[in-house]
Amino acid sequence: MHRSWILTKLFSCLCLSFILLCGYDLSSAPASPPRSSSPPREGVGPAPGTNVTAPPGRPKRPVSAERPRIVAFGNSLTAGLGVPPDQSYPAHLQRTLDAAGYAYRVVNAGVSGDTTAGGVRRVSWVLNSTPVIVILELGGNDGLRGLSLHETQANLERIVQQLQQASVTVVLAGMKLPPNYGQDYTAGFEALYQAVATQYHLTRIPFFLDGVAGSSSLNQADGIHPTGEGYRLIVEKVFPTLEPLLERNR
Repeated sequence: MHRSWILTKLFSCLCLSFILLCGYDLSSAPASPPRSSSPPREGVGPAPGTNVTAPPGRPKRPVSAERPRIVAFGNSLTAGLGVPPDQSYPAHLQRTLDAAGYAYRVVNAGVSGDTTAGGVRRVSWVLNSTPVIVILELGGNDGLRGLSLHETQANLERIVQQLQQASVTVVLAGMKLPPNYGQDYTAGFEALYQAVATQYHLTRIPFFLDGVAGSSSLNQADGIHPTGEGYRLIVEKVFPTLEPLLERNR
């Protein structure tokens, strides 16, 4: 009899469990977050199509499809590491374009720590923005890590080739290294940008950090990343190189 009582209790518990399961509303379960279309890398800038000029604290508005896009494609110098989003160089560039009457939208596609190899993997992501111009600022991290100059140049060429195949105008931002990396390496590093620009007929910014590098007042405490004012001066120097490629009232 005792055994029968135990079986009865077990049957009752099973029935109760079945009722609770059937009554559970699956729609109330939290949905899995959608996979991001942006690279899963820390330090990534706004996703393609983001308005980089939106004031801090306000929702970013999608970029109007009516305006052609300029994608700033680079590493932490493009992402704006250490400064507010509205003080990054893409944000300063947007304001400069607006003030000069050019109806373009700038997309910040900067990823902190990115190398040219990482850039090769991100080209299709950049092209999702359907840019008309890409400002390519990569290679600095390759140089600081002492990576092969041959590989750095080859990666830049792969990026340029893919962008040009998509009918994108490429502006190549040149970089320089501190002298402590050795004369041969630093000279070769600087020269590879000229070589790529010549081979692919690119507009070239000779030195992206011209007038800013080495200035304690225009760089953050790390001595590498510019302050907001430093980025403003970068755009001031870069804009004359970019402007001949632009069209007004688009």
